[in-house]
Parts: sequence; structure tokens; C-alpha cells
Amino acid sequence: MTILVCNEDSYLDAKVFLQEKLDHFRRTMAQTESDAAIANKYTGFGASVWKWIDEAGKWLAKKRSISSIMDKLKGRKGGFYIDKDKVFETEPFALVIDGRTLEYALEPECKLIFLELACLCKAVVCCRVSPLQKALVVSLVKQNVEGAITLAIGDGANDVGMIQAAHLGVGISGVEGLQAARSADIAIAQFKYLQKLLLVHGGWAYARLSKLVLYCFYKNITLYLIQFWFSFDNGFSGQTIFESWIQSCYNIAFTLLQPVALGIFDQFVSARMLDRYPQLYKLGQRSEFYNNKTFLFWITNSFLHSFMIYSLLKTATNESQMLSDGRVVNIWLIGVNLFTIDIILVTLKAVITLNTWTWFTRLAVIGSLVAWLVLFPIYGTVAPMINLSPELYGIPPILYSSAIFWFTLLLVPVLPLVRDFVWK
Repeated sequence: MTILVCNEDSYLDAKVFLQEKLDHFRRTMAQTESDAAIANKYTGFGASVWKWIDEAGKWLAKKRSISSIMDKLKGRKGGFYIDKDKVFETEPFALVIDGRTLEYALEPECKLIFLELACLCKAVVCCRVSPLQKALVVSLVKQNVEGAITLAIGDGANDVGMIQAAHLGVGISGVEGLQAARSADIAIAQFKYLQKLLLVHGGWAYARLSKLVLYCFYKNITLYLIQFWFSFDNGFSGQTIFESWIQSCYNIAFTLLQPVALGIFDQFVSARMLDRYPQLYKLGQRSEFYNNKTFLFWITNSFLHSFMIYSLLKTATNESQMLSDGRVVNIWLIGVNLFTIDIILVTLKAVITLNTWTWFTRLAVIGSLVAWLVLFPIYGTVAPMINLSPELYGIPPILYSSAIFWFTLLLVPVLPLVRDFVWK
């Protein structure tokens, strides 16, 4: 690397040094981009189209985060935008600055010049700095670089301020005591463990949390939209199709283990792969698993699935088919059937979403289905006797003796997932 050593004796000298180096960077990058534009020049109508697409992409990239919108609402000025994937066709630079010069660089009129220059370098080394200066450098990046996630790692008491200022603090429990470890979000035993913490556990955590959030939205919207589709058949009278106590147990009992399996035990690739190919860490930096497009896709999918299972069951079920003796079917019979189909549907969706199968994953999938099919007849028999859910009186024997009920359980949850399975 070309090393830029900033070791000036006065504030003016430090500001001039940083500004000169920054201007040199800007000229070099402008020339590089100009050469690239000439090499890839388009003519005629195509030139304006590609230019518009490029400008639109840059604008969307800068406006992609909710934090930038919140900054505008709060009256804060937008910060720098750093493209982590952009490769500058220039020689790599490293900036080295000592504590005395850093004090000048952190002055209000100079700190943004220092920050922009630092962001253009491959590495920045701040040497012989005070604990306060460590925290100020982290805060400078945290507050002014849009979309930046900062991590601070240290092993001594002089690192506590920096660790607490960063988004994520990692403390080393070593020979210098436990002050850093106690102040940090995560404590490790040696510096070398940082690689596995970031590349392996960091990659897993991002993928797991992304799936967990998306899946929780999916399964709840899928269930409660059924009530919306039912409103078109009940004249928007407010009548519910699900018994209240059963509906209350949806998240705390019958679909509890599936999110746990996704959020704790899933591994989208093995630890060896993540450690061997650090480029996979960029999946999180690029927001590949969780972004506006993915979120909209899952929400649309939940709308489609809820509509399909309601429409399919409505088509497959009628009074004469459900009850052989000709009695009128009430909405609770249809509601329990729909509730059972929904549990099977969201469980199968979790199966498609999972990448790793463990003993807990099997327990979550099989246990959730068995728990509902076994516990409902017990509850549907006992609860009406104590006047807890009188709507379910006589429902379990009629439902479980119906061939249409078992036929819909095998067919209706599978059809909406055909597209998901083929897509994956």
C-alpha cells in the first residue's frame, strides 16, 4: 500500500494535508470514471436510457434506508454514502495518523474532510490515541456514514469508551482484566476468534433473523386474512370464523416451534464454507436476505396463500358433502377446518424455508401438527362441558369422521406451495 502519514504540528497544517490528499483522490477517481465512461460509451437513444437507469439506481441506493428518511424528518443532514462493493481502479492507500494530529482532525471544520479521506482508504491506523479519541472516531463514522454498522474490539479499560460507542462492542477477557468484556455486547477469549464470530456466527445470525422476521409476518397475515376473505361471505357483519380460544393459541402453541427452528437452528451454509469463503459475508452487507423487495414478496405470498386456501376449501366443502345426515354446517366446523389447513400450510412453508434439519427441526414440524390434531378433539370435547367454548359442541366427532376434512388436509395446503417449491 501507499501509506499516507499524517503527523502535523498545527491544526492548519493538518487540515491542509488532509484536504490536499482528498483532492488528489477526487481527481484520480474522476479521471478513472471518465475513462470508464468513454470505454463504455453509448450513442443515440440508448445513451440517454442507460444514463437515466444509472442515475435512478444511484438515487435509489442513497434513499434505500429508512434511517435517511428519519434523518430528514428530524432535520439532520444526510451523511456520506459508501458503496461497499465498488472497486476503485487506483492503488490502495492506508492512512496513518497519530493522537496529536487526530485531535486537530476531529475539530468541527476538519472532521468531515478526515472522514471522507478515511473512507477512501483501504485501512486507517490511529496510533497513540486516548480512550476519548477512540470513542470519537467511532462516533464520527457512526453518525456521518449512512448505513454504516460499526464494531469495536478491545481488551483493556482504555477501550471501554470505544466499545460502548460502536453499534457492536466485542471485549477480550485477557490479561488486562475484564473491564472491556463486561462493557461489551459480546465477550471472546482471543482476538483470533473475531473471524469466526463475524464470518460464521454473524452470517448465520443475519440469515436466521431475516427468515424469522419474514416468516412471522407471513404466518400471521396468512391466518388473519382468512377472516378478511370470509367478510365477503358474511356481509361484513363482523362475524368471526375462528373460535376465539383456538385463535389465541395460534402463536403461543401451534406455530411456536417453527420460528424457533428458523431463528436458532437454521444454517444456510456450513461453518466451513463461511470460513473458507469470506465473500459470503457480503450477503449481509448487500441486504440479500432481507430488503424491501423480499419483504413485499413474502407479504404478497401470504395474501395469495390465504386467498387460495379459503377459496379451495369453499369450493371443496358444502353442506351435503360435509354432513351425510343433511344437517346444516355451521361456521365453526368450516373455521376449524380452515385453521387446521393453515397450520399445515405455514408448517410446510417453514419446511421449504429451512436449510438445515436437526432433531429440534423435526420436533417443530411433526410436533406442531401432531399437537393440534391430538389436542383439538380433547379441547373440543371438554371445553363445551365447562361452558368455555360452547361453539365447539359436537364439532370434533363430526369433523374427524368426514372424508372431505381429511381430503382437504392432503390437498388444499399443498397446492398454494407448489409455486414456492418450484421457485426454490
